[in-house]
Amino acid sequence: MTTLTPEQTSVEADQQSRPVLALDIGGTKVAVAVVTADGRTHGLLVEPTHRDRGPADVIRRLFDMGHRSLRAAGLTAPVEAVGISCGGPLDARAGILISPFHLPGWIDIPITELASREFGLPAVLQNDASTAALAEYRYGAGRGLGTVVYLTISTGVGGGFVIDGELYRGAAGNGGEPGHITVRAGGRPCSCGRRGCLEAYCSGNNIGRRGAEAAAAAHAAGRATLLAGLTTVTAQDVSRAAAAGDPVAGEVWDETTALLGQALTDLVNVLEPDAVILGGGVTRAGAMLLDPVRQAVKEGAMGPAGDAVTVTLAALGDEVCVVGAGAIAHDRLAQDQNA
Repeated sequence: MTTLTPEQTSVEADQQSRPVLALDIGGTKVAVAVVTADGRTHGLLVEPTHRDRGPADVIRRLFDMGHRSLRAAGLTAPVEAVGISCGGPLDARAGILISPFHLPGWIDIPITELASREFGLPAVLQNDASTAALAEYRYGAGRGLGTVVYLTISTGVGGGFVIDGELYRGAAGNGGEPGHITVRAGGRPCSCGRRGCLEAYCSGNNIGRRGAEAAAAAHAAGRATLLAGLTTVTAQDVSRAAAAGDPVAGEVWDETTALLGQALTDLVNVLEPDAVILGGGVTRAGAMLLDPVRQAVKEGAMGPAGDAVTVTLAALGDEVCVVGAGAIAHDRLAQDQNA
């Protein structure tokens, strides 16, 4: 057994002080954990959302997971708040899920009121991509920096900004939506109802769709492609085929990185951040995504910004949103203490 010095015991006690319960509501999965002040998760549980069962069923199972996580965490300090991470549109100040794109049929759900009643604790809500931005800034790839732009490139494209150490929330908590920057006016339809958004081109789902369309067009034109014959084309299929030298997949991938680089260059020119952090499943392509995007930002950013900004991959992996939900709960405790 390891024996801690008094100093180590003090640090460990401080890190486990004021733990919070973190709930992340995704369209595919829900995640729950107790998060301590050092950003570590305890009693982490991840289960399918089963969103087709409706909000009442999902919320009941989410809260049951919360109680199980509290028991599994094994911490002696009492949990003091609940943080909730979810996609929007939402009203963070009122604690209401207005109509999240990834949760059809969830209309005006008073999620913080429900959570507060369930656990007997104050609860706070924030957009999931914004919580992820805060988590990466505080505990991950942005640690020690001042201003950070975070993008998650996954099923959709989301993100958030930390400006001079403060999470940018916007008037109702939906601010910081880089996925809905227009990169091609009048272009492909987006899930938000507009056309030409970054998400319509660079999300994992839409990279796959564009790959399938390109494969069909290539087949009609008599061009060979590794994407031909796939039942479903994914972003990973496109990146792998492009890496193997497939010209059809290469065209799709080059357009993807060019448009992502364009959007990031615009954000760098507006905010002049210390770092741009990229997370989400599409970033598993690694250097194949990162290198051309870095080059686009370096060449396109005005003045010294292109050389000064770091474009890097996220560090917290799949736990980023649940860690972020914990971070906003810790911020709520600090606000209450200082009020």
